[in-house]
Amino acid sequence: MAEQEERKAQSQAEGAGQAPHVHTVPLRWGDFDRYGHVTNSAYIEIAQEARLAFAQKFFEAQGHEFVVFVRRVDADYIRPVLPNTTELRVETEVVRLGNTSFTTRQEIKDAQGKICCVVETVQVTVDTTTTAPRQITQKEIGILTRVASSIEEADGE
Repeated sequence: MAEQEERKAQSQAEGAGQAPHVHTVPLRWGDFDRYGHVTNSAYIEIAQEARLAFAQKFFEAQGHEFVVFVRRVDADYIRPVLPNTTELRVETEVVRLGNTSFTTRQEIKDAQGKICCVVETVQVTVDTTTTAPRQITQKEIGILTRVASSIEEADGE
């Protein structure tokens, strides 16, 4: 328990509450159904593209190998994206930090800034040699908290 309190204090000191990571995703013809709406599965792909852009910017571009597996994806479809939409804005922030996993919350917005879908994804950090879950390092905590809202600490994970 003391370790979690220490991690929480450090994560808050290292920038929790800063702006989310923003990534613009151009829509493709295949993202739309026959009625001109973005398909449910396309929202998941769009969110994944934005998470990969986040990882590229904050981990890979800094020379830090960071391998995660998606454990769970939850999508809340709020409003349709209309056929005349050419791109979506995805705002990604970390909302929960555990010992081996973290949760991102992504708001997918249309050109008017209206939220069309909210995607929450639990990702587990993985040891590349064993493919087993591993503890999130202090350096990774520092990076993840750059785009954190108020972080919820997970118990025992």
